[in-house]
Amino acid sequence: MAALSGKIIQNAFLAQHRPQARHSTRYPSDFCALDTRSVHSFQECRLRLAGTSAKWLNTISTAWISSSKQAYISCNAAQGSSVVPSSAKVDFLKLQNGSDIRGVAVGGVEGEPVNLTEPVTEAIASAFAAWLLNKKKADGWRLTLGITTAGHDVLQFGLASTPAMFNSTLTEDEINHCPVDGAIMITASHLPYNRNGLKFFTSAGGLNKADIKDILERASRIYEDSSHGSTQELEQASKGEVSNVDYMSIYASDLVKAVRKSAGNKEKPLEGLHIVVDAGNGAGGFFVDKVLKPLGAITTGSQFLEPDGMFPNHIPNPEDKTAMKAITQAVADNKADLGIIFDTDVDRSAAVDSSGRELNRNRLIALMSAIVLEEHPGTTIVTDSVTSDGLTTFIENKLGGKHHRFKRGYKNVIDEAIRLNTIGEESHLAMETSGHGALKENHWLDDGAYLMVKLLNKLAAARILNPNVGSKVLTDLVEGLEEASVTVEIRLKIDQNHADLKGGSFRDYGEAVLKHLENAISKDEYLCKAPKNYEGVRVSGYGGWFLLRLSLHDPVLPLNIEAPSKDDAIKLGLAVLTAVSEFPALDITALNKFLQQ
Repeated sequence: MAALSGKIIQNAFLAQHRPQARHSTRYPSDFCALDTRSVHSFQECRLRLAGTSAKWLNTISTAWISSSKQAYISCNAAQGSSVVPSSAKVDFLKLQNGSDIRGVAVGGVEGEPVNLTEPVTEAIASAFAAWLLNKKKADGWRLTLGITTAGHDVLQFGLASTPAMFNSTLTEDEINHCPVDGAIMITASHLPYNRNGLKFFTSAGGLNKADIKDILERASRIYEDSSHGSTQELEQASKGEVSNVDYMSIYASDLVKAVRKSAGNKEKPLEGLHIVVDAGNGAGGFFVDKVLKPLGAITTGSQFLEPDGMFPNHIPNPEDKTAMKAITQAVADNKADLGIIFDTDVDRSAAVDSSGRELNRNRLIALMSAIVLEEHPGTTIVTDSVTSDGLTTFIENKLGGKHHRFKRGYKNVIDEAIRLNTIGEESHLAMETSGHGALKENHWLDDGAYLMVKLLNKLAAARILNPNVGSKVLTDLVEGLEEASVTVEIRLKIDQNHADLKGGSFRDYGEAVLKHLENAISKDEYLCKAPKNYEGVRVSGYGGWFLLRLSLHDPVLPLNIEAPSKDDAIKLGLAVLTAVSEFPALDITALNKFLQQ
């Protein structure tokens, strides 16, 4: 989404170049500098929402395209700001968060110093342009000219979602300068107001960990050069022009077309259906006016559609209990047929049927699997590691598909589905319990809005046969999914300062815990280690299962337990406790609390 806070991304941009002779400073290792003068102020923007004055972090979402005509670089902050050289030492690699960049962009929170500053962000933007140039060698001259030419112009998309930014690298629309070569989405999703981050896209999809590391290393060198005054040439560059492109309307129109097509090109296939949307004060509000209303749906009762990075109503997170309670209540209060909820930047979503039944986590994966397996019988469904045994049974025994349970991390899940296809195993859906879901038909983009469109397609097609059908047609698709009575996640933190680490890393310590648990389980006749597992230690027993794994980024061992009863869950928890109690640097307070309830 874009810039209303430390995480919402509101504006997206396209870029071409004005072919003038002047070039910006060049940097070593075959990368050049973007005119960072045109990537304007990152932190100083004031906004008034709902009568409340607040200081917002001004964020940008940027996309570059190569062209021999005119040059555009995007930004949504105050015009005229300049590069602010800084001699402060910055460890850029600490900003890496897997395949994204995350940092603190707004001060005021004790113990969280700002590290995603204006100069740092400008350096990262320059580094992405340089990285993109290196990837686009076939068109290197034009792109080099574009990135390094003075007088860049700006095209602003306005309020945007993360999926839309990726989509802008695919859209064929010459009038609006699409497709672009690369896109930056600035968002920290539902994290607190002082955080922000960046996601990067090309037409091949989101960047991977190695790409992000490369970009941050380039950014570090650019930052060092700027701190030594080598940006003076950029400061003298002429100002470019700012134009606006309503890209979200382009993106949304494609979603509308998809639903109409599923209903035989009927203009208003959702006419008479009452659908409420909860955007959680994120970027998903567009779905009401630009998607549902053109399709004929009644949308009264939709809530929290205005972006507000303080998230005054609830965290926009389909896994959050308060958020799901809010959309469930909205469905009940308005006697709606369906409720839809998005996360902050709309790459995740969930739904609620007319009876108030939540369609998220395992249920949403089951629902999407049912839809996809109708279209592609026998295909492999790739999920993250914490999906239930009941989901496996549902996909394989009822739907006739194959369940490939992989690792946590939406990028891991998506990349695994892509890999399976390359080796001859057909996969059309990759989905996390968090609500990230990507389909092969949609270029493996994890798009929360597109997931909901797949549900709307099913509704629209069913209403051709029966105009009175409602969300029960969706609920019926997950009939037979076995669900545990007890589902819990307990986080066991590793004290990195504890003497038991003996100078080693938390990751090494965590791996030692997992190895010890694995050995202990092998001696327990009531427990059985999963024969095929890609992350942590997954064990079945007492009618349920548990998974202990090491967090992707933090000194934490998350423990997931699912069981048919509390007593069975406690038995599984005790098996873990017995093994991990031998590791004094591991905080088992939360586990003890669960076992004593």
